[in-house]
Amino acid sequence: MSTETLSYKYNALSSITKKQGKENLLLSKFNEVNKGSSPCFFWGKLNNPYELSRCLITLSNIVQSCFNLSPFQLALLKDPIVTAGNNQIRFEGFSHCAGVYARVDVLENGQDGDFIENGTTNVDFNTPLISELGKIKKNDNLILSVGQKEVGFHKEGSSFIERKVPLPSKWIKGLTTVQHYFSESDYAQTLNRIQALQLFKTIPAGKVKTDYYLIKRGNKYLFSPLKASNAICIGGIHRLKLLQPLIPLINELKVYPHKDMQSVTFILCFNELNFVFSVSRDFWRGFSGEGAALESLIEDLPDSLVQAFDNYSYTNQEFNPALLSFEEGIDITKIEKLSTKLSAMGLLGYDLSKNGFFYRRLPFKLERILSLNPRQKGAEKLLEENKVKITLQNDNEIEAQVEGSGVTHYVVLKGDLQKCTCTWFSKNQGERGACKHILAVKKKVKAN
Repeated sequence: MSTETLSYKYNALSSITKKQGKENLLLSKFNEVNKGSSPCFFWGKLNNPYELSRCLITLSNIVQSCFNLSPFQLALLKDPIVTAGNNQIRFEGFSHCAGVYARVDVLENGQDGDFIENGTTNVDFNTPLISELGKIKKNDNLILSVGQKEVGFHKEGSSFIERKVPLPSKWIKGLTTVQHYFSESDYAQTLNRIQALQLFKTIPAGKVKTDYYLIKRGNKYLFSPLKASNAICIGGIHRLKLLQPLIPLINELKVYPHKDMQSVTFILCFNELNFVFSVSRDFWRGFSGEGAALESLIEDLPDSLVQAFDNYSYTNQEFNPALLSFEEGIDITKIEKLSTKLSAMGLLGYDLSKNGFFYRRLPFKLERILSLNPRQKGAEKLLEENKVKITLQNDNEIEAQVEGSGVTHYVVLKGDLQKCTCTWFSKNQGERGACKHILAVKKKVKAN
């Protein structure tokens, strides 16, 4: 198995069965993290089955899409992640190239069921399941079960098999990085259904390599190759075509650009159901390679603090630093700035509509998530091999030399300004996160 993929197995196929006139959607689950003994997180009725089924089909199309990889790599199937708890259900996933992120949020009044156990898991989205979802009609009743309803649940004629699924490590990294971009994005505008339909008709045909801009003329919105004041920049605009089947069904469309235009997020609003869709700055550059949250991982956290937070991080509720501080007896000053780091560790998601983090425990072990970023590992290796030398340090400025392969890199940290002479920094100028040399220098300074 390649070190760039994680393989996992399902014990049963996800399926839709019909019983007493009701459709039952059972999603087979996988989880590396053992939290509780129940094999099922949620069982209940979905109040908007037609819209939800179309959102899940679009999500499946997204996680099977790729905008910068070969047809062979594209053929690998990916499976979304589902979080159930606090009266909400969230499905989320990435395109294969990790440049498109999508999440389906079933809100509190969008379901009527029992949350047997709070948790997060991978779910099996197989071809027969997608085909059956396409047959759901507006008046159908749809019952959702995340996992099996009970231990040893079997249905006559059901097929229980093992299916290996490859998941690229960059997909997991992207799930942590995108939360950071969400937290730095702001609401820009709301379009009604007619405006959204008009807007999506202006998406150019084919694959577009130049930037496009979302602009407003009168009461109409359009995508234009010409930049205007207050325009929202969108790279790889052809990726938005994935949303076209959903636009006729929405109530409204909300737009959230990143503060530096490093991503753009669209929220498609239905009745008690939201579809979140975010694209990276360029179609060839996925969220997994950004490293925007790397610096938040520099400062080591006490194991007791991480464990205390992990005890809360699978309930889908809003992140409340004051409550965590009170219940765990931890100094509030040590918690208030943890959100970025904890989201980078897979313990928090971000809800743009509520402008805040929520507990979301990815179904992978913490050590797996933390070991995935090569720049973070590279910085730690530089420190282990004693290749970082601080040459100047005062209250406002730090200079250092970092030994590389046959070359010495020079790092300067002055206030909010940081520079390095390495190729990575010269190419990206900090837009995709710090290089391993800057990370190593910062970590050494914090350790001293």
